[in-house]
Amino acid sequence: MNFAQNLSTEQVVQNNLDAYNNRDLEKFMSWFSEDVELYSFSEMKLIASGKPAIEKLYKELFVASPTLHSTILKRIVFDNKVIDHESIVGRKGSSEILEIVMIYEVKDGKIFKMTSIRK
Repeated sequence: MNFAQNLSTEQVVQNNLDAYNNRDLEKFMSWFSEDVELYSFSEMKLIASGKPAIEKLYKELFVASPTLHSTILKRIVFDNKVIDHESIVGRKGSSEILEIVMIYEVKDGKIFKMTSIRK
């Protein structure tokens, strides 16, 4: 049995966020299922599919963002979903604050779907 399967949906997402804030790619990726998908809500389209595609996307982001940090403004936990309203600074070296809403869906202790909502 996978250790992560014993964690709550919120704990899985929080552990993933902690790894994101530490720009720890290996730990960050450990919280995703092999067939994870990332969607854009407003465009209603698939951005990246599968762990290798997600890893490539975030590896580039982490390298380009040495001061990257996300703060949760609001969090809703609903069944196997976590909806985070995030305030992100340091993205690609920018001092601008990026607000985003992320919807994470978790199954068997892994994030299998993410949907981003941007202004």
